[in-house]
Amino acid sequence: MNTLKNKVQLVGNLGYDPEVREIAKGRKVARLSVATHDNYKNANGERVTDTQWHTVVAWGRTAEAVERLLRKGMPILLEGRLVHRSYEGRDGHMRYVSEVVMSDFQLMPNGRPRVEPGVAA
Repeated sequence: MNTLKNKVQLVGNLGYDPEVREIAKGRKVARLSVATHDNYKNANGERVTDTQWHTVVAWGRTAEAVERLLRKGMPILLEGRLVHRSYEGRDGHMRYVSEVVMSDFQLMPNGRPRVEPGVAA
């Protein structure tokens, strides 16, 4: 148990095309939204789908791969770490954000992971 660390794995679908920006010295950052779905039966025996949206950020080579390979609606398996941060908004109020900083991903055609050469950061 001494190898525990901050690690997140998600399997879901992209909610929109990735938003990719170039920042200082040509380094890229990509923002995307991933939907995950859990199915269960409620107290009345009805099937319910619970959808959660996750904000995901990718940097550097991973962001470049995201820009090349990912589009809205695509199934994806991703790995990263959970980050919580805060900042002061334009209105002077503090804002709090939780997001996944992606380190690696796999495309999932037909719902099965497929490794793309050179995708890992």
